[in-house]
Amino acid sequence: MTSQDEGIVARRSAEDPAGAELEPLGGDLTSFDGGGSGDVVEPRSPAGGHRRRRRARITLIVACAAVAAAAAGGAAAGVFGGGSDNAATSAPSGPPATAKVQRTTLTSSQTMDGQLGYGDTSAVQAPPSSGSSSGSSSGSARSGGPTQGGGSTQSGGSTSAGIVTWMPSDGDTITRGEPVYKVDQETVPLLYGSVPLYRTLKSGSSGSDVKMLEQNLHALGYRGFTVDDSYDANTAAAVETWQGKLGRPKTGEVQVGDAVVTSGARRVAKAGLSIGDTLSGQVLTWTGTDRVISVDLPVQYADLARKGGQSTVTLPDNTTVTAVVTDIGTPTSANNSGGSDSGSSSAGGSSGSADSDSGSSNATIPVELRVTDTKKLGTYQAASVSVDFASETRQNVLAVPISALFALPHGGYAVEVVTGTKTEYRTVRLGVFGNGMVEVSGAGITAGTVVGVPK
Repeated sequence: MTSQDEGIVARRSAEDPAGAELEPLGGDLTSFDGGGSGDVVEPRSPAGGHRRRRRARITLIVACAAVAAAAAGGAAAGVFGGGSDNAATSAPSGPPATAKVQRTTLTSSQTMDGQLGYGDTSAVQAPPSSGSSSGSSSGSARSGGPTQGGGSTQSGGSTSAGIVTWMPSDGDTITRGEPVYKVDQETVPLLYGSVPLYRTLKSGSSGSDVKMLEQNLHALGYRGFTVDDSYDANTAAAVETWQGKLGRPKTGEVQVGDAVVTSGARRVAKAGLSIGDTLSGQVLTWTGTDRVISVDLPVQYADLARKGGQSTVTLPDNTTVTAVVTDIGTPTSANNSGGSDSGSSSAGGSSGSADSDSGSSNATIPVELRVTDTKKLGTYQAASVSVDFASETRQNVLAVPISALFALPHGGYAVEVVTGTKTEYRTVRLGVFGNGMVEVSGAGITAGTVVGVPK
């Protein structure tokens, strides 16, 4: 091949005899249909049949491998001049179909498995019974209200063990002031906040927990007191009214376990106790109320996720929705996700060492996304989904369908350019893959150039 033929691999004329050799091609390009329209056409194949080209699945990781596999079939058929005369004899006069080179914007992406649901669960624990020492009562009180998807546990209810007389159903949503459960017909309500009830609140008390209580009372419609961090007689009077509606004794004081405090509304995942049970242990587990998508992102792809970044989510019915990254956790290894028990129960030191090596290579980062238009989720409550994280965007590039590429026998890629009633293979350089297209550049490749593609 001479220097003036650079960028052109070979061509075949529709009038060439069946055993003719491939010859270098120069000259201008026109569309296969001769009109320069670039519309996709379906030229007739000769009796010898036509080459088959396998479509590649459109993912960044497998795109090049699929292209190489498809092109290998083309090379075996002699389209690059490396086959026998018999192979050349069976070559068709044109591609099964054509497409235009487009000038467009391409976004490459990495597809990850995700899970649609309501996020991580946290537990509500029964408060310590009256038989516990007074010193441990305060320390065992519920921790600060977690954010949605948090894993901390909470306690609620009277510090004296009683009988459960009401429980919510799985899937119920509990909002401010509504009962989390009832013990001896006394309601244990939900309050919003970040400061738990860790002590008895009464006249003379002050602090952020007092303000949290007064903010909730005000939001529930109680008046006659000032929302601040001081618990006075007016606060006590409002508390008595509130206690009366809850079916509790009107003491004007709020004790540890009289309410459950968390950051917002909750959805019951699973009840741990039944009506008639003694209040003890885990009362229930719950989650946030919004459907979220959770992804365990391998650490090597950590730069793909950023707060506020948008991703495309494919649902089980193949519809897509847009989701925004709302939370990015800290790296964790797969073998540690089950907790420390698995490590301590392993026999022998060699097993632990192997787990450590495996864990470092399988480390993931928990990423949470929220769908911008939840109506598009339909009735899905929990489902496996695919999440496409954008990795690179290139604007104003020339692109062809991935299936238009052929791998050259000695490396590199080419596209089959249609020139009237003839075709030629021109070498191209590849750029970004995305949306089933690939960025290309090379001699004689311009917007509107017509290339061959499979049917």
